[in-house]
Amino acid sequence: MSTIHRQGAFFTGQYRNLLQTYNYALPEIEDRIQTCWRQLFGDSPDTRIYYEAEEDMGYLLDTGNLDVRTEGMSYGMMMAVQMDRQDIFDRLWRYTMKNMFITEGPNAGYFAWSCLPDGSRNSNGPAPDGEEFFALALFFASHRWGDKDEAPFNYGQQARDLLHTCIHKGEKDGYGSPMWNPDNKLIKFVPNCEFTDPSYHLPHFYELFAEWANPEDRLFWKEAAVASRKYLPTACHPETGLAPEYSYYDGTPNNERGYGHFFSDSYRVAANLGVDAEWFGSDPELSRIAERILTFFSDKNPEDYRRYTVAGEPFEEKSLHPVGLIATNAVAALAVPNHEHARAAVELFWQTPIRTGDRRYYDNCLYLFALLALSGRYRIWLPKNEQQDAAY
Repeated sequence: MSTIHRQGAFFTGQYRNLLQTYNYALPEIEDRIQTCWRQLFGDSPDTRIYYEAEEDMGYLLDTGNLDVRTEGMSYGMMMAVQMDRQDIFDRLWRYTMKNMFITEGPNAGYFAWSCLPDGSRNSNGPAPDGEEFFALALFFASHRWGDKDEAPFNYGQQARDLLHTCIHKGEKDGYGSPMWNPDNKLIKFVPNCEFTDPSYHLPHFYELFAEWANPEDRLFWKEAAVASRKYLPTACHPETGLAPEYSYYDGTPNNERGYGHFFSDSYRVAANLGVDAEWFGSDPELSRIAERILTFFSDKNPEDYRRYTVAGEPFEEKSLHPVGLIATNAVAALAVPNHEHARAAVELFWQTPIRTGDRRYYDNCLYLFALLALSGRYRIWLPKNEQQDAAY
């Protein structure tokens, strides 16, 4: 492992319930998780984002854009495996494979990032954040429930094949591009570009890919984990901790089409820092980023969250997803639970209800992930012969 500190849950099998540590009652925590799950995956028209399709499929709807995205489908699969809902996991995976898996052209082997609910595609291009979440959700499904013989429910093989495509695409025939730059090992925003999205960097995922990918690919993923942990401090502002939505490989904001500022994608960086610390232990440089983010938002009114430059100057434009921002900032507390603003960030999250209305999809995905992470329920599912006893 590339991590120096070995106190993370991967090594100990122990997952902190930070909500309980902050004196929230266990029955209330469990009720909040189950209620949130029902709100998102049940039939309430004001809060649901999951819908069934045909007899054996389902999808997560981006309610603001009225499309189905690999982001949401892979998030839904990760939520389902954490909540032990193989029925929903398989429905989502069937829909994904039928409607989004690309079988020809330069992007064959990837997934079309957006389609309509009826399965017709809006694009034949992929978005790498979907692929990395698909891969880890599939590994977890393989380990928690076991593989089936028939594709696509041979989960582990599907994950290994996908990861192999992600780093070897175009290597032999020059047709198509990999999702990670082969030289610096950094994830791209899309395969045919040479810049990145800081919120796509999931070194804690790559550590696990290095354990379970094809043997010949494991060194790459070890190096990718190291590379992303080195990259993130260059992308996050040294005073505010804020990251742009897009950046160049050296961390410099890439303001193409206005994406060089702190806005919706950027929120996920704080949550990624928290989960990385929980799973693989704290990294001092990454912990300092979490501290800066918590400090920056400590005196901000959530009703007045804005688009910001990475230096912290506000624009007139309000945040599209303030609930999501509250949720991801709370998860940053996992990296620095004793920081002076950590408890307040978690309390703000606890007092914030899930979002209703047209923009609820992104906020509420981040909300459920925050509940799982802060309660110790966002877990690494190891192969059954390696499962460790973990305290709930």
